[in-house]
Amino acid sequence: MLAYLLRRILYTLPIMLGVALVCFALVHLSPGDPLVSILPPDASAELQQQLRDLYGFNRSLPEQFGLWLWRALHGDLGTSIATSRPVVTEVMHAVVNTLRLSVVATFIGFVLGCVFGFVAGYFRHSALDRAASMLSVLGVSVPHYWLGMVMVIVFSSLLMWLPATGAGPGGSDHWAWDWEHIKFMILPALTMSVIPMGIIARTVRALVSELLDQEFIVGLKAKGLTGFGIFRHVVKNAAPTALAVMGLQLGYLLGGSILIETVFSWPGTGFLLNSAIFQRDLPLLQGTILVLAMFFVLLNLLVDVLQTLLDPRIAR
Repeated sequence: MLAYLLRRILYTLPIMLGVALVCFALVHLSPGDPLVSILPPDASAELQQQLRDLYGFNRSLPEQFGLWLWRALHGDLGTSIATSRPVVTEVMHAVVNTLRLSVVATFIGFVLGCVFGFVAGYFRHSALDRAASMLSVLGVSVPHYWLGMVMVIVFSSLLMWLPATGAGPGGSDHWAWDWEHIKFMILPALTMSVIPMGIIARTVRALVSELLDQEFIVGLKAKGLTGFGIFRHVVKNAAPTALAVMGLQLGYLLGGSILIETVFSWPGTGFLLNSAIFQRDLPLLQGTILVLAMFFVLLNLLVDVLQTLLDPRIAR
C-alpha cells in the first residue's frame, strides 16, 4: 500500500507542473493589456514602465513563468492589479467559501443520486426505474444557471422563503453555521447539486443493474441470502466507483461554479474568477486557476487512495 501511495504521488508531481504551465500559458494567450484597467487614460510612458517592472510584464514569458512558479512554490501568488491586495489572501478566502458550498452540494447530490440509482437499479424496467432515470437525465440536461434563476424567482421573489444573493445577512461574507447564514446557502447548494445527482444516479443505476446479474450474486441467492444481505454486497462492490464519481464531481464543482456563484453573488472562486476576467487582473486570474487546478489534482489523488482502501484489487 505504501509503495502504491508513493508511486501515485510521484505520478502527480509532473501533472502539477503541467497544470501550472497550462494555467500560465492560457492566461497570457488572451488578448489585451492587463494594466489598462488601472492606468489612467493620460498615463505617462514612465508610469507605464514602472508598473510593468513592478508586475514583471517587461520580462520574457519563460522568465515570467519561472519567477511566477518559484514564488508560487513559496506561497506567493503575486499582488492583485485591481485591489493591490495579496492574491493568496483573496484566493484562499474565496476557496473556503466555494469549498463549503461545493461539499454541501456534492453531499446532497451524492445522497440523492445514490438513492435514485439504487432504486432504479433494483427495480429495473419498472415505473420507479423510469421515474428515477428521467430525474437523472433532467439533472444532467437542465442548464444549472437557468435553474438557479428560476429558483430565485420562485423561492425568493414569489414565495419569499429564502434570500436570493449573498452569503450572510446584510451582504456579509463572514460565515457562521447558524440558520441566518445557512438559509443563504440552500438555493445555490441545491442548484449545484443537480448535475452531480444526475451523473451519480446514472452511474449507480448502471453499476447496480450490472452487479445484480453477476455470478456471485446468483450464488449468494442460491445459498439463501436475501434482502439486506444482498444489498450490503452490492453496496460494497459499487462503493469504489461511486466514490470516484463523487470525487470528480466535487472537483468539477470547485472549478465550474462560476455561473452559479455569479447568479447568487456567492463570494467564492467562481465569483472571483468572473471579476478577474472582466478586470483583466492576470495575477488574480492565474492564482485562482492554479489553486483550483491543484485542488482538483490532489482530490483525484485522495480518491485513488480511498478507492484502494475500499478495493484492494486496485493496488494489485
